[in-house]
Amino acid sequence: MKASRQAMILELIEQHEIETQEELAEYLRQHNYKVTQATVSRDIKELRLIKSLSQDGLAYKYATVDNAETGLQERFNRIFSQSVVSITSAGNIIVIKTITGSASASAEAVDSMRWPEIAGTIAGDNTIFIAVRDQKMVPEIIKRFQTMLK
Repeated sequence: MKASRQAMILELIEQHEIETQEELAEYLRQHNYKVTQATVSRDIKELRLIKSLSQDGLAYKYATVDNAETGLQERFNRIFSQSVVSITSAGNIIVIKTITGSASASAEAVDSMRWPEIAGTIAGDNTIFIAVRDQKMVPEIIKRFQTMLK
């Protein structure tokens, strides 16, 4: 019963923007699950659900960690694409210039991509230094960044 209920919870949060435990409990009751708020609360903890900003950005809804990270990644990509001014390289270092004050957020976007070719980033106010593990990969990584800007 518990596994079935938790599977239904995952299905429901995929289909609906559920903001509260009470709302989730009501959806479960509509699907013939007799639940209390305490049961729903335990299920949320066991499923490791989190509150994530809804698509319209006006409310928070329950989501799995994976789905929430996807939404964050999209926001990081948008920040990156809207703040980069130029991209160049020097040896195995890629140098990205951003609008003033945006380098840190853009570097976080790069870090969140977890590209294995990137050893790490350092951000100032408007400049990011990206250390690439193998200098031969620099042109390919620059192409990927340029694709994100389009």
